[in-house]
Formats: sequence, structure tokens, C-alpha cells
Amino acid sequence: MRKAIISLILLMTPLAPGFAAEAALREDAPDRYVVVPGDTLWGISGRFLKDVWRWPELWRMNQEQLRNPHRIYPGDVLVLDRTAQPPVLRLLDGRAEAPTPETVGVAPGAAPGVAPGVAPGVEERGDPGKLSPRVRRESLPDKAVPAIPPSAIEPFLTRPLVVGRTELDRAPRIMATEENRVAIGAGSIAYAAGLLKFERATVWQVFRRGDPLIDPDTDELLGYLAVYLGEAQVMKFGEPSTIQITRSAQEIYAGDRMLPATKQVPTFSYVPRAPSRAVRGRILTTYGGLGETGPLGIVALSKGSKDGLEVGHVLAIHRSQSTQRYELRASPLYGVQGPLLNNWPRTYYAERLTPRDGPLYDRGERIGSGDIAKLPDERYGLVMVFRSFDRASFGLVMQASRPVAVNDVVTPP
Repeated sequence: MRKAIISLILLMTPLAPGFAAEAALREDAPDRYVVVPGDTLWGISGRFLKDVWRWPELWRMNQEQLRNPHRIYPGDVLVLDRTAQPPVLRLLDGRAEAPTPETVGVAPGAAPGVAPGVAPGVEERGDPGKLSPRVRRESLPDKAVPAIPPSAIEPFLTRPLVVGRTELDRAPRIMATEENRVAIGAGSIAYAAGLLKFERATVWQVFRRGDPLIDPDTDELLGYLAVYLGEAQVMKFGEPSTIQITRSAQEIYAGDRMLPATKQVPTFSYVPRAPSRAVRGRILTTYGGLGETGPLGIVALSKGSKDGLEVGHVLAIHRSQSTQRYELRASPLYGVQGPLLNNWPRTYYAERLTPRDGPLYDRGERIGSGDIAKLPDERYGLVMVFRSFDRASFGLVMQASRPVAVNDVVTPP
């Protein structure tokens, strides 16, 4: 018998009446959608809503359910109830209606048609004259729909991406490489100091302290980027200990630091949503040290958990004319003049001499720094926070209509 449609979760904390749900829904939003393998909450919400961060409003989630939502699985049916005011999304558990998966097998060495554990020619008790394979029931693995593609961020979830100035200085270090090689990678042998007191930890991750994370607005040091280099397996403990590099993302050198590999299980059950309070930050860097990135690129943000950012928060990316990487100039800068010999001073000139016949067109009024400050920021993308530290956080670029550049501004959507 077909089970009734059930609501996923309860009413969210106070929202504006109706929260303009009709305006938030896509015009082509389906009335029903069957979840398929490979779906993400971000992709599913995009089928129903113009603004994906309003997903909790359509589900009517409360604050606790935002952090630990009910899971959605392939085969579930999502039903949009347009008769409710405001409209609400409900879940029909497709797995409850499906027959329990059964695996029928014959024990090794048993003859076909003979029940496992029953010798050929011997009748099974309780069913004389009829032999049949036994049934083994197995539960399906947990394949809940994640918020965003796990493959895009999973390597970054269990690695300490932000460290203090001296945090890595106290960690064990690679003191020498096999055959005194300058750079080593996967399969290479190295020797590490400081591992003897960690005899229970046999798997280690290798890091190098990267660039400082400095807030462009306050010039405050927020921490240092810890660059992940690879993983190592301890072959023999001692002083020094012998290790083998089992995985390498970059070249590994003597002097690089090691931290125990964490067994933390990644969590993908968070919900895309807007921050509950105002926040304005900057993109500090892109993972890999590139000046620009794009969709599914990893970026570091200048705001963290102390500023109200949590895992799952969605921020809009803006290009600021006054603070962008290549800002507009308030005065022209055409070139240099003066000889280069003997280190003579060279000066910049701002205006070229007007030719005898004059300009062909009027240049117009020159723009000043005050005018540039009045230019509005241009919104062009979205970023979703997947890991948050005290003073900084890391996000995955979900949408971008232009290259995402360092120093761009992020705000609530």
C-alpha cells in the first residue's frame, strides 16, 4: 500500500509571511522530482528555486536541522506542494516502497538447486521433498545525497589548511632524503626527526607553511596557509625514523613538516543557506597560489567562525572597482623618460605633448579617486563555505560569470 507523503521537517524560525515564495520559485519548477545517483542538494535546489540559498525556506527548516538535516537518498521523490501558503517541499520515501534487496547465492561447493549447508540428496527439515536456495538479506550502503560534489572538496576537509606562525615549527620534520636528493615524491625514502614519541601514528601528512593570510581591509595577520604536499608511511621508528612517501601532491624537500593523518569522517549533510547576519570579507588567495580561479575552485576568505560564517553558508562574489586587483587609475601613467645609464633617476610623465593639428576627439573629463569610490560593486558569482576556522574560512566557487580574482569582495547573497 502506497504510503502517504510526509513532511521532511518543521517550520523554520520566523520568516517574512510567505517569504515571497512564489517569486523565489523557478517558473519551470517541477511538481515532482525523483532523486537519482549523482545528485547534490545544490543541484536539486536549483531545479526548484531561483536562489539556491533559499532551500531551507522551502523545506521550512529550523536552525538545528540546518546543521543536521534529514537525508535524501536516490529513489526518493520530492513533491512541491503549491497549495500550501507558503509553498513547501515534501519528501516521499521511495526506498520504503521498494522491495527489500535480496541476494540469492549458493554456498561454495554446493550443487545448483541445493540449499547452502544441506548435503545433496538430503531433504531440508520443514519442507520435505523440495530443496531451494536460502535467501540472504543485505542492507544498502549509505548513499545519501551530499550538499555539493564530495570529489571537489573531500581532500581539503581533514587537512589543517590554516596554521599559526610557529605551529608547524614544533612538528616532526623531514631531515634528509635518500641519496641526498633535492626533491622527492611518491615511492621515495626519507628520514624524519621527532617521530619516535609518536610510535602509534604510522601514517603522516606532509605540509609546508605557505603565504600569510592578511586581511586587506585591516592589514591584520589571520594565519598562514598550510600547503599540503603528500602522505608518508613510517617504515621504522628511531632517531631518525625511516619513512616512505606514499602520495605526493607537490615536490617534497628536506625541512618540510609532518602531522599525523586524521581519521575524521567528512560530513556532507549540511544545507546551502545564507548567513544569518551581515558579513563582508575578501578573497585572500586561491588554492595553488593562482591569481584567478573559476567554478569548483577553492578560495580562502578573510572571515571565519568568529565572524558568523559556518559550513554551508553561501556568499555572493563582487568585483569592486576601487579595490580590485587591477584598480582604475585616477591619473594617467604613460611611460618613463630620462637615460638609464649610470643609474640616473627616471621620472614618469603623465601627459603627452599635444600635436600641432590637435586631438581628433575630446578625451572628456578625467575621473578621480573620489569618483571611483562611488562606483558600485559588480556581483558575478557565488561561493559556498565548506570549512571554517576562527579567523578565516575556505569555500568552493559554485557559480561565476567571470574569473574569480584575489581581493574580490564576498557578502551575503
